Amino acid sequence: MNYDIDVRHVLDAVRVPTLLLYRAGEENARATRYMGERIRGAQIVELGGVEHLPWEGDEQELLDAIETFLAASPPPPPAERVFATILFTDIVGSTTRAVSLGDAAWRELLERHHAVVRADLERFRGTEVDAAGDGFLATFDGPARAVRCAAAIADDAALLGLDVRAGVHTGEIEVSGAAVRGIAVHTGARIAAAAGAREVLVSGTVRDLVSGSGLEFEDRGERELEGLPEALRLYALAR
Repeated sequence: MNYDIDVRHVLDAVRVPTLLLYRAGEENARATRYMGERIRGAQIVELGGVEHLPWEGDEQELLDAIETFLAASPPPPPAERVFATILFTDIVGSTTRAVSLGDAAWRELLERHHAVVRADLERFRGTEVDAAGDGFLATFDGPARAVRCAAAIADDAALLGLDVRAGVHTGEIEVSGAAVRGIAVHTGARIAAAAGAREVLVSGTVRDLVSGSGLEFEDRGERELEGLPEALRLYALAR
């Protein structure tokens, strides 16, 4: 499972004091140094031995290095940029549905939809950022809960006769009051726009970060998304 996880693209988003320890003869030495060179201000410490697991080999040398690091590390400054998971949802075919129902009936159905979404956000500890029309933007501090929340919203909305699509992405965002901005936000919006009815699409970043969570995904291939400089490989939650 560890060998299937690729976090290279998020290393430069780490904004906290970081210590990377490895033993000189272990097979992960090169990968550890690679990570440390790409995390800002990270401290890399090489220990003697060949064991990878921390409780094997010379434990005292490892504990001494951790103690030294903790004693010297200042508290991180207040962050205006944070690492978060973004969830976008919206109703597929909402305009057609609104026309067929009429204003009053559509408004009532939309209110029920909003209540369902907010209940699921609360259940999975998401934070509502914006609700515009029939779409929601929310943030989570964990990608697995965001994916599960997106699936719950799609399922619950289906009980109302609505087809909801969702996009999930994890990255660094800029927080300004109650608003969030940044490339990660735009990426999440584009991923949601590429999803089909009752589909939860996620970025490769999310797929890698939730490895081992029990969530399964189907590869949807690389997509060129509007406004993004590079194609992204997308994955659909298998349900």
